[in-house]
Amino acid sequence: MARPLRFRHSPEAWSEGRVERQLLSSLQDNIGAEAVSPRFEAGGGWTTHRFEMDNGDVALFARRDDEAYWMGNTETPKALWRTEKYGWREVPYHVARWAQRELLATLHEEDPWLADYPHLSWFFLPVFMSKDGRDSTRAFFRDHAGGFPDVDRETALQFFEDLLHRGTLDPYRHTMSGKLGTSETVDRVRMSAAMAEFVAADLLTTAGYDVTPEIEVTTGHSLDFRAEDDATNVLVEVTRPQPPATRAANGPVAAIRDTAQTKTDGQLAAHGGGAVLFVDCSSFPDDAWRAVRDERPDVRHRPAVVYRVRPMSREADPKEASDRESGERRRPASRIEGYRKGSVPLDLDVAIEYVD
Repeated sequence: MARPLRFRHSPEAWSEGRVERQLLSSLQDNIGAEAVSPRFEAGGGWTTHRFEMDNGDVALFARRDDEAYWMGNTETPKALWRTEKYGWREVPYHVARWAQRELLATLHEEDPWLADYPHLSWFFLPVFMSKDGRDSTRAFFRDHAGGFPDVDRETALQFFEDLLHRGTLDPYRHTMSGKLGTSETVDRVRMSAAMAEFVAADLLTTAGYDVTPEIEVTTGHSLDFRAEDDATNVLVEVTRPQPPATRAANGPVAAIRDTAQTKTDGQLAAHGGGAVLFVDCSSFPDDAWRAVRDERPDVRHRPAVVYRVRPMSREADPKEASDRESGERRRPASRIEGYRKGSVPLDLDVAIEYVD
């Protein structure tokens, strides 16, 4: 399975003739390709190339002096096989900005509905335009509302647009966008679980904590987040149970118990305690969540927070338009209910409406 898009760096000089011989000709011979004019200028002294393949793949190449950068959701020409790979924040600004503009224009041309969600488009661009995952990741948001049942696509996508627009996870874009995966088929359960981590990060940020994802612990495992403020340093692991109708467990209460046990018998057991378990029931429809909320069952780990997020539509008004134009980072419109088990060392009252 291909990974999210990254750049390949060639520490060599590239002439126009070498580009044609070793890149374009290779692509033409293997899959069919043509060189087309890039849609944007890169600046900074970079000469740019855009290649479009017969099968819909696209590749970008920027060269200057004694180095060059390649990015594409297609096969890599042999001349670049042994080059090192780098993330978006590790390459020159002009190259990253140019590639981003080129790929975003292509993305919105292929899926115009994503143009209404610019930060969502930008954040997930490495998977939306990946070799294997471009169809499945777009379909997950288009056809499955990003993992929220009983919510229309526009409301769900606006929720994620507002969440990502806050910028909390921007420094971790490659890691977090990669959680959505680059498989060729839509795995709604796995992808919904990935989006639960975005929701958890936003809950912690709303409550005033700084978050860092993918925290390695001494057992060799990684836990999802560290939440910190001046007086707090807490590890958080997130799980999202499947809706009861799609699993063998009898009913929503058994669903969250069984799913939580997978975590407590795995990472949390190996870690030896101290982490907070977040059980995100946002995949549960209304009736299933009501059953959990009313019973407030244990989840075989303490401390734990069990909650459900339900995005809400926000009526457009002049103030909202003004806020968006000014770049204000708004909290996503949603209702979040939940309950606690054990002594939770995080103050989440501002983010969650507790029912316990």
